[in-house]
Amino acid sequence: METFKNSLTNMPLFGNTFTPKKTPPRKSASLSNLHTLDRSTREVELGLEYGVPVMNIGGQSLKFEEGQWTSESGGTVSSKEMQRLKKRNLQLEEENNLLKLKIDLLLDMLSETTAESHLMERELEEMKIHQRRKK
Repeated sequence: METFKNSLTNMPLFGNTFTPKKTPPRKSASLSNLHTLDRSTREVELGLEYGVPVMNIGGQSLKFEEGQWTSESGGTVSSKEMQRLKKRNLQLEEENNLLKLKIDLLLDMLSETTAESHLMERELEEMKIHQRRKK
């Protein structure tokens, strides 16, 4: 009987032990030849050149070159014009903040009204159930 137990403990349950097949070596990861190109060519091919930042403020088109904002016509923006643009930017930021505050207030009011409506509906249902029980 003991030899039977020993043979059972030494034998695997379903035949041979598991031995996975070896995986074949991988082929080239990419079929593209872009990795052989130099950096500048790759940037052009893949569209990685972002160019100069450009913005339009107050009807004037500005671009950022060499650490300074210049107008599209090529001249630098006058300090008076820059002051006007900064003032307009500040006004727009304040208006944006006010609108965000108003949206938050309206959402709070909507939430409160919705909660009150749900409470009233629940009370009405309870009154209907209570009324049916009395009959």
